[in-house]
Amino acid sequence: MPIYTYRREDGTTFDFRQKFTDDALVVDPETGQHVTRVIQPAGVIFKGSGFYINDSKSASHSTIGTSKSEKSDVTSEKTEKSDKSEKADKADKAEKSEKADKAEKVETTASKSAESAPKAAAPAAAD
Repeated sequence: MPIYTYRREDGTTFDFRQKFTDDALVVDPETGQHVTRVIQPAGVIFKGSGFYINDSKSASHSTIGTSKSEKSDVTSEKTEKSDKSEKADKADKAEKSEKADKAEKVETTASKSAESAPKAAAPAAAD
């Protein structure tokens, strides 16, 4: 049988064991004061590795108050946005790759010109 918490008119609380089928108390059996039932939070705690974030429906998948045509519009907009962002990412990568290639060519050209440049004549050794 569950234990219910009740609050008296003077603000004090007490616990009372009742059956599920019993009506809620209106009067405290000890003092005769008017009482109201205090709503308690549920005693459920999800602990352990067996519960995942995807076990419950998230707010982003909420479909309350939207029609099927609105849902399809939203879905197509999301798809278009993701396609655009993918294209932008690819373009950025290609641009960075081109810049890296140009920088590598400049380095290669500079090192080749340094190697092929005539070296200064060494001073003649005195006999």
